[in-house]
Amino acid sequence: MTYCCGILVRDGLVMIADTRTNAGLDNVSTFRKLHIFSKPGDRIMAIASAGNLAISQSVLSTLTEGLEDPTTGEIETLMNAPTMFQAAQRIGRAIRAVHATEGPALKSEDVSFDVSFLFGGQIKGARMRLFMVYTAGNFIECTTDTPYLQIGEHKYGKPVLDRAMHYDVELYEALKTGLISMDSTMRSNLGVGLPIDVLVVRADACDADLNHRIEAGEPYFHDLRSRWSAALRAAHQNIPRPPYKNEKEPKT
Repeated sequence: MTYCCGILVRDGLVMIADTRTNAGLDNVSTFRKLHIFSKPGDRIMAIASAGNLAISQSVLSTLTEGLEDPTTGEIETLMNAPTMFQAAQRIGRAIRAVHATEGPALKSEDVSFDVSFLFGGQIKGARMRLFMVYTAGNFIECTTDTPYLQIGEHKYGKPVLDRAMHYDVELYEALKTGLISMDSTMRSNLGVGLPIDVLVVRADACDADLNHRIEAGEPYFHDLRSRWSAALRAAHQNIPRPPYKNEKEPKT
């Protein structure tokens, strides 16, 4: 399992991904799922992946080596994409190319072709953008109305983002909320776990403001988890008990 979230606010972009993968209870491993493509000052792009690890790695390798444009013969990569939209299209093309190559073999083994990506970043001179790319290679874009996207085991972390996140949240407040969302997911799903990779990019910087891995036992994340649990318990205790009682049937 996996949990990744991307948050796009006025000040910039936050992307968070766990690193746990498993192929059964006795085959749990750690793999990086947040990958960064950058040329400081010109562009920075990040891809977070969920789903079949072999498929996601094949897609990333295809994007790194490049896809040949059937019209011009040029090799297209994320690093030479003229816009973020066209870069997202290239991710979709890479997914479909991998499906064409590996899909039949996976189907013969009754293995589903399951992969999805969060793709965010900025190219100099254009606005920062965040996309979610589906298994079919199509995608949607994050908007100011709902300034976050999630892939993987997202249901446990979504309520936190729904209640706390809006477009004008300060960048590192957005990071804090994203980490609380990740903690909520880890608490309820053993398939999501540390280490956690974090990327923070300020708008128009075209470079990472923070590129960090949170390891087990890191003081800040441990304190965040403890404080959030205590805050939830305190909030629960401060809410009055329900006033409802069993109503007896009136006597006749």
